Amino acid sequence: MTHTNKFITSKDISIVGAPFSGGQPQGGVEHGPLRLVEFGLNKQLEELGYKVDYEANHDLESLKPAHDPVFQNLKNPKFVSAVTKKLAGQIEERAKQNKFVLTLGGDHSVALATVSGIFAAYPDACLIWVDAHADINTPEATESGNIHGCPLSFLTGLSTSHPDFAWVKPVLKTGRLAYIGLRDVDDEEKKILKDNNIKALSMHHVDKWGIGKCVDICLDHINPNRDLPIHLSFDVDALDPSVAPSTGTPVRGGLSFREGHYICESLAETGLLVAVDIMEVNPALESEESVFSTVQVGCSLARCCFGESLL
Repeated sequence: MTHTNKFITSKDISIVGAPFSGGQPQGGVEHGPLRLVEFGLNKQLEELGYKVDYEANHDLESLKPAHDPVFQNLKNPKFVSAVTKKLAGQIEERAKQNKFVLTLGGDHSVALATVSGIFAAYPDACLIWVDAHADINTPEATESGNIHGCPLSFLTGLSTSHPDFAWVKPVLKTGRLAYIGLRDVDDEEKKILKDNNIKALSMHHVDKWGIGKCVDICLDHINPNRDLPIHLSFDVDALDPSVAPSTGTPVRGGLSFREGHYICESLAETGLLVAVDIMEVNPALESEESVFSTVQVGCSLARCCFGESLL
């Protein structure tokens, strides 16, 4: 069952590979996109009636500078900036060609590219961020220095002082951002979320209200008339490690298999979804069996975003 999309008239999906691990310390996450494609994701989406093109972007490593010291607490700032700037241009171009953009990560620093690119094409879009982590640390506040924990601070304009990310425009208003599945949030981030009145639903809220009501609450806040484009950025670590074990920063007590899929299904049903990121699948972590189940769930989440449903 496919739903009429209110913004995209074509049946074209542009899969953008973002095989990049520079936003965090663990190698392997750069192999996530290829594993999802090798598992047959393109064919699965074609079977749902879409025309799919895939850009692997295997050459991102060539953008790595010879010298990239820690600056303003951030690790690999020049590398992360160069890669995300390149991908942002590509994603913007595909979105403006009236294609649905599905970005496969890579670590979540790649959201600097996806949100920049999609919001350049759809300036009034809103963002649903499904993640165990809020990823809204400022360079001053980050304890780890890993940029995958910081993209939303740049995209919302809360961070503006880092010269390597001067190209990132504050395209995302805090009133257009909502979170589902949070369970590992730094103190400084908690303050940012409260001070900016950002709709942030943790696993406590999912337990209290159920996933259906949580999705409705987020949409009521960021898209009250259900007339704005929706960008979904889904970090597989939002899922419980029993569901998606092969990810860099797993935290117990996450979304169940069905809760994760419900989010994708219900957003597909709105007919407003224009872009999806599936992030942080890391085939180098855990056993081959764990990798298989994580890749399988990544593909399955993507299919739900394109209208695959239980009945």
